[in-house]
Amino acid sequence: MTSLWFETALLPGGWADAVQIDVGTDGGISAITVGAAAAGTRYGVALPGLCNLHSHAFQRGMAGLAEARGNGPDSFWSWREIMYRFVDRIDPDDAAAIAAQAYVEMVEAGFTRVGEFHYLHHDIDGRPYARRGAMAAAIAEAAAVSGIALTLLPVFYAASDFGGVPPLPAQQRFINTIDDYTLLLDAANTAVAHLPDAVVGVAPHSLRAAPPPALAALSGLARGGPLHIHIAEQQREVDACLAWSGARPVEWLLANADIGADWCLVHATYIDADELRGIAAAGAVVGLCPVTEANLGDGIFPARDFLAAGGRIGIGSDSNVRIDAAEELRLLEYGQRLTHQARNVLASDMMRSTGARLFSASQSGGAQALGTTAGLAVGAPADLLAFAADDIALAGRRGDALIDSWVFGGAKIDAVWRRGRQLVQGGRHVARDAVAARYRTTLRKLLA
Repeated sequence: MTSLWFETALLPGGWADAVQIDVGTDGGISAITVGAAAAGTRYGVALPGLCNLHSHAFQRGMAGLAEARGNGPDSFWSWREIMYRFVDRIDPDDAAAIAAQAYVEMVEAGFTRVGEFHYLHHDIDGRPYARRGAMAAAIAEAAAVSGIALTLLPVFYAASDFGGVPPLPAQQRFINTIDDYTLLLDAANTAVAHLPDAVVGVAPHSLRAAPPPALAALSGLARGGPLHIHIAEQQREVDACLAWSGARPVEWLLANADIGADWCLVHATYIDADELRGIAAAGAVVGLCPVTEANLGDGIFPARDFLAAGGRIGIGSDSNVRIDAAEELRLLEYGQRLTHQARNVLASDMMRSTGARLFSASQSGGAQALGTTAGLAVGAPADLLAFAADDIALAGRRGDALIDSWVFGGAKIDAVWRRGRQLVQGGRHVARDAVAARYRTTLRKLLA
């Protein structure tokens, strides 16, 4: 058994001082003692780890490569063309190297579980690998190297637009029939079987990529596990859905699928008041990725009204152009401040600390979306992060002000544990040097 002692820790019942967390040999929390005498290694502030509910790990390798203006207007759609050119050269070894670097950075940022929205399935010519789960195995390898918990979300992709428009040549590495996808799902389960606490879900890429018959079949394949879908990210998508069906994307989904607490609607940027209330009433999570949504020029989700309606949210790093949990939370609030010309928009009468409310909502929503539990409690995995006792950004702070001073004031994560194993010490992942060396070699090859 390992014992960790913290000056203060955020427990399910609130803040507590002089907290000892005992970790069993299985990596689970075996006991929590409040008011414990300091013993062993001491830390400052402990928080439960966060879930990163939406990641495309391979895109970490193209961060910064789409920041030069093209010949015409730049948008998500022009960025997508650059992404297609980058993905066209990645093999399983490359995918494992890039994902490991992304996951190391996630752990350093305070994420202890990632939802990998995984759509790069096939060989460069579009044919399945002889080992159908080769790319899923690469993601599992990266999770093992980094130590992060994995919710693998194999993506179903069959069309390039609403109405079953045939896929583009650049999309051939993503495409499956339902029968092929079923085999891929089996391969994904095999690939992650050796990882502790691994979860496998189902992910129709989007309404434009998963025609209605396929969407119905995918819901059956989920078998109670997580279901994730990109939806209403761009105004162009809304317009195309209206032209196809006469309904907006979320409107159509709510009317034609059994949306519930097992669903995560990623982005949902362009929703009206009825759609907002419908998502909240269904208990689905909206996956928000503020850094990526800002980078791509997507727009700003109506978070104030959604949370006021009882909606559930989580955060994700999506394109991984920058991996920073605090920055995702901060930008989520700042987008609302710019929209509403007010401060502390996402705080509430019940939780007046903006940082604490965002952290709490993202922790519970992220765990729900990734098929796991949240919080530091006996029986739960020992997944937590800590700040050093002498972090200057936390000087004189107590309680929720500690979270505010992380999200808005620049406090630095000092240590991270996943299932009781310390992965980050002094702000650096224990495998960073080896993982970074492999990543550099891979990127030099891919970009040569």
